[in-house]
Amino acid sequence: MVRHPALRDRIAAGILDTAASVLAERGDAASMAEIARAAGVGRATLYRYFPTREALLLGLTRAAFEELSVRIADASLDTVPLREGVARASRAFIAAGARYAAVVHVGKTYVDDPAEFDRAVAEPVRALLRRGVADGELRTDLPAEVLFEMFTGLLERGLRLVERGQLGAEQAGAAITTVFLDGASR
Repeated sequence: MVRHPALRDRIAAGILDTAASVLAERGDAASMAEIARAAGVGRATLYRYFPTREALLLGLTRAAFEELSVRIADASLDTVPLREGVARASRAFIAAGARYAAVVHVGKTYVDDPAEFDRAVAEPVRALLRRGVADGELRTDLPAEVLFEMFTGLLERGLRLVERGQLGAEQAGAAITTVFLDGASR
């Protein structure tokens, strides 16, 4: 086992990065041996870092959460106008989601701490939408929580379009923003 924490972290990050790509491309068909080969490590090394497929998926989910949390924090949703905030949130979700599509492909959710996810990711978006309703920029006949559910539904479907190659990440982010704020009409 690697004794230097920084080196261990780099190796784990490299394995996760490769696993994200392999699983996004091959889905459930990708084996742990295939992931180890693609990462340039032996199966024994892969299993020392991630003893099971579930542990690997948990590692991917943690990495995705960390990246999304940073992107949402960097977006400063509380300091920009509504339209810009929705655009920034859309880009953050699509960018992180596209990179870690493997977690979506396997159809399972591994969230260690749902309260932390809510605090770091969902609440800033909810606050943006509540502000939009309060300022009269968003419709007031629907609660902000309903608007949040609709927005996240668009994000999920937009990510699927990116995964299937029907839209690029930037196109998806822009489309989600305009469809959510302006509807699909011309």
